[in-house]
Amino acid sequence: MGKLTEIFGFLRARRKYWLAPIIIVLILLGLILVAAQGSALAPFIYAVF
Repeated sequence: MGKLTEIFGFLRARRKYWLAPIIIVLILLGLILVAAQGSALAPFIYAVF
């Protein structure tokens, strides 16, 4: 969690607010892929992409 707060602190300090949605989408996509690796939902998630 320290890295996330550091990234968002950087975005706030540099006023790069347009990067926040991109980073959030990448984090969510990564979490979906990690969660799908060992589950029965994997074939359905891979079919979406």
